[in-house]
Amino acid sequence: MENINLISDVMGMTLIAVSLLIGLGALGTAIGFGLLGGKFLEGASRQPELAPMLQTKMFIIVGLLDAVPIIGVAIALLLLFANPFLSALGQ
Repeated sequence: MENINLISDVMGMTLIAVSLLIGLGALGTAIGFGLLGGKFLEGASRQPELAPMLQTKMFIIVGLLDAVPIIGVAIALLLLFANPFLSALGQ
């Protein structure tokens, strides 16, 4: 009976960790996209002749910024489906 309680505690904490991982990763990325888009529009409106160069650099940064939630989702899926904490319990 105690083993079932340990497993349920580990799974409950894992679900909390997964939700925080995905939620905070998405929130941080959304804030980053908003700041990046605003700064791009500011720079393009101040110097329109540099807009193509700024747009290229913005898309490079967007690609790098988008990697953060993708890595977070991959770690979350690892924790959900191949939980290493359950194997530490001896299951």
